[in-house]
Amino acid sequence: MQDGRIPIYQVIQDFIKNQISSGALKPGEKILTEKELMEKFEVSRITVSNALGSLTKEGWLTRIQGKGSYVNAVPAEAAPAAQPGTIAAPAAHHSAAARDESRNVIGLIMPGLSDLFSMRMNNGISKALKKSGHNLVLMLSENSKDREAAAIRELLRMGASGLIIFPVDAETYNEEILRLKLERFPLVIIDRYLSGIETHFIGSDGVEASRLAVNHLYELGHRDIAICSDVPLSTTSIEQRLSGYMKAMKELGEMINPAMMLTDFYVDYEREEIDEQHPLFRYVKNGLATAYITLNGTMALHLYRIVRQLGLEAPKDLSIVTFDNISPSREFNFFTYIDQHEGTVGRLAAEQLLELLEHSGEQAQPEPKFRKVLVEPHLVESRSTAPLLVRSK
Repeated sequence: MQDGRIPIYQVIQDFIKNQISSGALKPGEKILTEKELMEKFEVSRITVSNALGSLTKEGWLTRIQGKGSYVNAVPAEAAPAAQPGTIAAPAAHHSAAARDESRNVIGLIMPGLSDLFSMRMNNGISKALKKSGHNLVLMLSENSKDREAAAIRELLRMGASGLIIFPVDAETYNEEILRLKLERFPLVIIDRYLSGIETHFIGSDGVEASRLAVNHLYELGHRDIAICSDVPLSTTSIEQRLSGYMKAMKELGEMINPAMMLTDFYVDYEREEIDEQHPLFRYVKNGLATAYITLNGTMALHLYRIVRQLGLEAPKDLSIVTFDNISPSREFNFFTYIDQHEGTVGRLAAEQLLELLEHSGEQAQPEPKFRKVLVEPHLVESRSTAPLLVRSK
């Protein structure tokens, strides 16, 4: 660090290493929980998770999902740790080699990794960086602006040389992202961006994606085609998709029916039972549309649950196209989906950031030229869509 301070995540690592090296913690023993470490060091979950993740990679710990972190034997290649209760001097942590290593860190911030879309995007980024000599540090914002801001600050404290950010669903950019732009920090935004600020951006072409979905359903005989979204409309990726939907309907000579644009609602996906008072449930129950386009895979699954609860079948009673491929393989895919080539988006984002880093040492230009790359999507047909005539059989 430029000010000579030791990053707090490193303090946590040293504390745990000291306990293991001194014998206070023995192999097989469980260490303090993330919550206990958060309280002990008065830090965020992101900081603790990052510290434990690094210790796991170095071989000090084994993390078992849902159970906690357990002590391994002291790694053979580990250098002697400081004595219990002490913190090594900054120079011990920030040798020339360590500083070079920190400059090789690239940070990736994503809302989560609970869906295959995010996993595929992360995989594309990881593969692109694998041969570059850079180390990727992933932090999750859990779709919280506060957590996103904390993750940015933590990665900067770690000495990250560049960031790739998948922003949270929000009406405005995080102030930390705005600061990065103003300081011309190497930054690439992926998947979604907001109007009014230029950054390097890599994402799928949302307008073309919606056109593909509408045209597919129209060719199957559907005319009452609804489009569903439960994220802020101010996000340009959503604006693009709605624009593509309206553009496609106009091109087909159809009137735009605002009632078919289901965007003003919230879905609690953690709720086990279906809310029969929810607008989407009532919409499906009343048979107002014969086909639905959902703007994410989670909503597609939720819609499918509604269909089943109403005693209906897809695609017999209604067809569904979703924007995400929620199946791990095409062989087992049920939903017709828009392939947004998220792995390609991730790869291009990593390549763009590496290009920025390559020129970051050059004399600053008066005004950088920002690249906006839209990857062409494709529709993959499966079993959730069928000709409208099937409905009457």
